[in-house]
Amino acid sequence: MKNIQADIKSGNFKQVYLLYGEEAYLKQQYKQNLVKALNPDGDTMNFNHYEGKGIDVKQLIDLCETMPFFAERRVVLLEDTGFFKNKCEELADYMKELPDYLYLVFAETEVDKRNRMYKAVKACGSIAEFIRQDEKTLMRWAAGILGKAGKKITQRDMELLLTKTGTDMGNLRMEMEKLISYTEGRDVVTAEDIEEICTTQTTNRIFDMVRAVTEKNQKRALELYYDLLTLKEPPMRILFLLAKQYRQLLLAKQFVAAGLAQTEIASKLGVPGFVVRNITTCARAYTISELEQAVKDFVDAEESVKTGRLEDKLSVELLIIKYSSKVK
Repeated sequence: MKNIQADIKSGNFKQVYLLYGEEAYLKQQYKQNLVKALNPDGDTMNFNHYEGKGIDVKQLIDLCETMPFFAERRVVLLEDTGFFKNKCEELADYMKELPDYLYLVFAETEVDKRNRMYKAVKACGSIAEFIRQDEKTLMRWAAGILGKAGKKITQRDMELLLTKTGTDMGNLRMEMEKLISYTEGRDVVTAEDIEEICTTQTTNRIFDMVRAVTEKNQKRALELYYDLLTLKEPPMRILFLLAKQYRQLLLAKQFVAAGLAQTEIASKLGVPGFVVRNITTCARAYTISELEQAVKDFVDAEESVKTGRLEDKLSVELLIIKYSSKVK
């Protein structure tokens, strides 16, 4: 990413850029900045955009061989082409000798580093991977945006915000814009503001449901389940996410028993540190054997639904009732 920023600042561009990874917001920002720097006047005659699989490679190469019209560059943006997951020999060969006027920008979600196209870009251009940002980076970034708007927020309330929004930067940015508008005339964003205005992501609603289950608050757990159904969440997706949460509870319980530190557990589970605190708190309500049984019950429930022995909505409801009952 620093290399792309340096190229934009200096005006000395590589002929090919590959931007890829899970962090869609950052990738989108860098893609837009790079294309704008390569094509500052918004020249539509010498700019082409391809998106999706099924691109005719021969036609693409023919276009690349077409010299720009009254301009120094021809810029081609290609998104989610699949060229970096599947074979694309002709284009990989073409990358060895690109015309001086041609600049290619690829934006992909997934790549295979063994792929010839990946190796071709690495040889002649620049590659940037956009990964999910860690909690400290996200907090600094979010606090910076709020700060520019004249807002302050405590670390605890920032953690609350992230538990609602998740770690997707695009979603977090959207929720912060809502908070900035909602708190107009005030300089502090509070937990009450976050609870009032921010939308809780499905996975976070699932965790709220798990917390209610572990606290034996059956009424609350079922309310959250019915809320998710009202929001048109498929019962099988809810079952999948519940099973994932209970697997995390089991792993966290095992890691704590093994004496692992919170940072190590966060790394192994692939979640922020403050989320680990919530997971381990919920895990305390169970023994390891109880969590192992829960994971098994979720697998059995999925099998029962798939084989038609149990209706999907009912299967989840029965599991919630079982694990939120005060008497086991």
